[in-house]
Parts: sequence; structure tokens; C-alpha cells
Amino acid sequence: MHSVESGGLRGALLSLLTVLAVSSASAQHGAAVQARTNAFNDPFVQVTRAIPHCPVPEGPLYTEAEVRELAHVRSQHGGSCHRVGRCRLPNSYLYDAEIIPRVQRYIQQDGRFDDTSVWVLGERRLVTLMGCVQSQAQAEALEKAVWLVDDVMGVINLLQVGAERDGVRYPVLPP
Repeated sequence: MHSVESGGLRGALLSLLTVLAVSSASAQHGAAVQARTNAFNDPFVQVTRAIPHCPVPEGPLYTEAEVRELAHVRSQHGGSCHRVGRCRLPNSYLYDAEIIPRVQRYIQQDGRFDDTSVWVLGERRLVTLMGCVQSQAQAEALEKAVWLVDDVMGVINLLQVGAERDGVRYPVLPP
């Protein structure tokens, strides 16, 4: 009976060690698979910095698998505006590198938004606003201001009043 208990214990320990080894290998593999980058070089910048502890947006980060999945869609969406005559450049993503610095300059020179913490992201002539403002009226004014920047086709307003982490409408960096 002693050898059965010993064998049972040994078997249980071997099973536990096997599970731990597999879990460790899976975690390491998962970490490698989950590596994310801004593979499409979507412009993403912080334009104001006045509200402390505002949740920092994660930004445009993609895994290799997501890049493969999105490449065709982005190619189709990017070229469609040129094909139908709505864009002078052959791909709408080409505008973003010009638009976002102009949006940044406009917001910073306007003066009404100096007491905010705002990040902007450009994708296909769409500008996404993320971060913290003092009031809903200020969020709406900022959205309207960005619409005035040349070549902006749309504004996605994900701004929030205050710096609470609960209810943030955009993906955030871990604390």
C-alpha cells in the first residue's frame, strides 16, 4: 500500500509539474504572440497635458495576426475614396501624416483647450480624440474645432469629462 501511495503521490507531482511546464510555455508563447506594434504607422500624439491622471490611451497597436487580417481591409478602404473622386491622393491613409500635425498645432494654438489632456489618432482622414476635458461643452467645442482642419473627413469624439478610469471609452495603457 505504501508503494501505491508513493506512486500516486509521484504521479500527482509529475502531473502537476507537467501542467506547470505547459502553462509556463503557453504563457511565454502567448507573450510572444501578443507582441503589438503600430505596424501601419498611424499617427498618434498627445496634444495637451493639463489634467493629471487622465487615462492614457493605448494607441494603435496590432498583433501580427491583426495586421494580416486588417491589411486587405485597409487597402480597400484606403483606395476607395480615390476611386470615387473624394480624395486627390491614391490612398486616404496617406493624408494622416499631414493631418495629425495640423490638428495638433490647431488645438495647441486655439487656447480654449489648454486645460485638457488630449491625444489624437489619425486613420483614413478620421481623427479620433481621446483623453480628458473639463466639460461636455469643451469636448463638443474641441470636436467642432478639429472638423475645421483641412482634409479631415470625420471626427470620433471619445473624450471624457474628468480623469476617472471607470467608463473610459477607449483602450487604455495598464496603470
